[in-house]
Amino acid sequence: DKARYQKFFDGKQKTAKNLVSSLLNLSASIEKNSEHPLGEAVVNKAQEEKLKLSKVIKFKSITGKGVEGQVDGKKVYVGKLLNDLSIKEADKLKNQGKTVIYVYVEDKLVGLIAIADTVKETAREAIQQLQKLGINVFMITGDNKQTAIAIAVQVGIKKENVLAEVLPEEKEKKVKELKRNNQIVAFVGDGINDAPALASSDVGIAMGTGTDVAIEAAGITLVNKNLMSVVSAIKLSKQTMKTIKLNLFWAFAYNVVLIPVAMMGWISPILASGAMAISSISVVTNSLFLKKAKIKNL
Repeated sequence: DKARYQKFFDGKQKTAKNLVSSLLNLSASIEKNSEHPLGEAVVNKAQEEKLKLSKVIKFKSITGKGVEGQVDGKKVYVGKLLNDLSIKEADKLKNQGKTVIYVYVEDKLVGLIAIADTVKETAREAIQQLQKLGINVFMITGDNKQTAIAIAVQVGIKKENVLAEVLPEEKEKKVKELKRNNQIVAFVGDGINDAPALASSDVGIAMGTGTDVAIEAAGITLVNKNLMSVVSAIKLSKQTMKTIKLNLFWAFAYNVVLIPVAMMGWISPILASGAMAISSISVVTNSLFLKKAKIKNL
């Protein structure tokens, strides 16, 4: 809305390009103080354009909403829409799977920025593999529902399993709700806001590229950012449990059969001790086969 720009961008040649650059400069100046990935994307774009960022005072982060501060004496807010108005252009961008952040100056909406939430190359394959293992996959995100559903469709997550517009403090509640339905819940996350949910889930899985807080809260840390590693970790866990159960079966079988035989004197002590040694060797050998387990992307 160029009319709303006029007052704030006094002294600039009000071409479309300059207005866009000014909007990006303004947003990046605020976002440079933020730790949110969307804010980082805005700052990176401003650096690509070689824009000189403005000084910001009275910076404040509003959890689950956005950030605000003062630039050149003007109050600036960057984040979620502050009212329930429907903006046609924003809706169009959301339906394309883009996250839209809104820029306000003195409580007036002056522009919006669309950020493409690029899907990881392995995301769709990883989700398909998890579903083949009988795992029900959910998406929990703070993004608006339109964007979340658009991304979910791309990666193969059911629309009814999309939990969108979830505030950081609500992620933990969502995990507990799923657990109350007698489901074993594994949560995958990498951000500071994911830490409570990681800690409250049955299995917390943090990506190795995530924040220290998330890694500390998780029970499992993957050394890379490949989502197929989540599948590999689950497959390895299943194979390990299978091996443990098989080892227990053979250990009990040896004892159940041979202890009574030895007690009745039907076998010499030397042969009995040899049989026990063979039992231990078979258990260790069976466990060593895990090293040769063919699990993709492990």
